[in-house]
Amino acid sequence: MRHIDFFKMHGSGNHFVLLDNRTLHVPAAHMAGWAKAVCAPGFGVGADGLILLDQAPAGSGADTMWHFYNADGSRAEMCGNGSRCAARLAVQLGLAGPEHVLLTDAGPIRAAVDPDSDQVKVQLTPPRDLALDIPLALDGDRITVHFVNTGVPHTVVECGDVAQVDVKKLGRALRFHPHFAPAGTNVNFIQATERDALSLRTYERGVEDETYACGTGAAASALVANALGLAGTEVAVTTSGGEVLRIFLENGTVFLQGPAVFVYTGRLSAEAVGLALPAVAD
Repeated sequence: MRHIDFFKMHGSGNHFVLLDNRTLHVPAAHMAGWAKAVCAPGFGVGADGLILLDQAPAGSGADTMWHFYNADGSRAEMCGNGSRCAARLAVQLGLAGPEHVLLTDAGPIRAAVDPDSDQVKVQLTPPRDLALDIPLALDGDRITVHFVNTGVPHTVVECGDVAQVDVKKLGRALRFHPHFAPAGTNVNFIQATERDALSLRTYERGVEDETYACGTGAAASALVANALGLAGTEVAVTTSGGEVLRIFLENGTVFLQGPAVFVYTGRLSAEAVGLALPAVAD
């Protein structure tokens, strides 16, 4: 029986399976299938996404690179919580030092891993396409939303009480709204609890459900709140999982700080989840 060694980590409850692809050598053409098999609850490990870590190509200016897939097998350009987990694991594996550059599909991001705690701070890719007060028709009603791309597309909806929002129903309707076709969008529901503090609930594209946290969603929410005059340049975002992500807006640059936690390591039976290991793998 052949096994796959893996790490289970979470960033504010957003949980991932991480693999050292320097030893596995999973080809890119097979990665989507691996994500669906490994992330499947009940049958695989169960996770919001799969991260495969590799050495960055020579001349890229990065120390490490990742291949990030959502649980449904779709490849994502960026994930704030996942990038913190990847950065901390890269340090543990000796792939990089505490301060290093991780290459993502959205571009290189800088990471700073605190060796004495679980805190990781990452510089996200430059935000783009900020648009406020977008009127949309939804189920016969009108709703006003905001949008910004923080590595992946995010729609932000300001609410009086996020606890009362049907995140799965409304989030799914906006995620697949024609205005955001064909790529779709993640959807964030925010409530300003005080100056420079937000409560956040997120419907994640690819997971197709509410998740406990979304790092790029927290960044998008802080950017929109700042643009609307609800917050300044340092914003504390409390996720639905109860943890706090800190967003720093510095001259057009966005930094995300929060925990990256090792939950456990394990060995997964490749046969049990229907995966064929490359011949070079142990």
